[in-house]
Amino acid sequence: MHAPVLAPSLLAGDHAHLAASAHAAAASGAPWLHLDIMDGHFVPNLTFGPEVLAALRRAGVKTFFDTHLMLAEPQRYIAAFAKAGADLISIHIEPSYDHAATLARIRELGCQNGIVLNPGTSADSIKHLLPHVDLVLVMTVQPGFGGQAFRSDMLPKLSQIAAWRQESGLKFRLEVDGGVDLKTGQACRATGTDTFVAGTSFFRATDQAAFVQTIANWS
Repeated sequence: MHAPVLAPSLLAGDHAHLAASAHAAAASGAPWLHLDIMDGHFVPNLTFGPEVLAALRRAGVKTFFDTHLMLAEPQRYIAAFAKAGADLISIHIEPSYDHAATLARIRELGCQNGIVLNPGTSADSIKHLLPHVDLVLVMTVQPGFGGQAFRSDMLPKLSQIAAWRQESGLKFRLEVDGGVDLKTGQACRATGTDTFVAGTSFFRATDQAAFVQTIANWS
């Protein structure tokens, strides 16, 4: 099992000062930054485009960019996000497009790749792709808006994917996103989850460095 990693979600940062929020996350010791890219079609919200990533890079943000495309046609935008500074690009299984080809293209562009499942999507839908991904992201809320409550009924899905990883000897990371705080995150860690997206709970923490360190110390 990978060492635990926190990926603060910039969606919960100060949108008038995104670079400052990104720098604050990095200063806390968080090794990743999670960027929620929403198109208003696949999910009912609009957030960031490639230019935001490029602007953060120009502002000196060097954190690993964990870029989550919640898009109806992600294959059309992966090159732009790779060029803008993404380190990992994850795509959803739910829309209809060539998932395997898109995952392969992400790697060709020099990024790590990931596949994402919404709460209502069965883990079986991605099993055939597991040998071809660097990360699996299980949503523990319905994507679209931050601040939602964690869905504990997703824990068995995390356990199932972690079991497949162990049985197959694959090395992909297992990430969780949605309502994650130190309590719900620990429940996910017990399933084999190693990568934790935290938005509201991280940015509202009185001691962000302690928040990061707590997760880093989970066994």
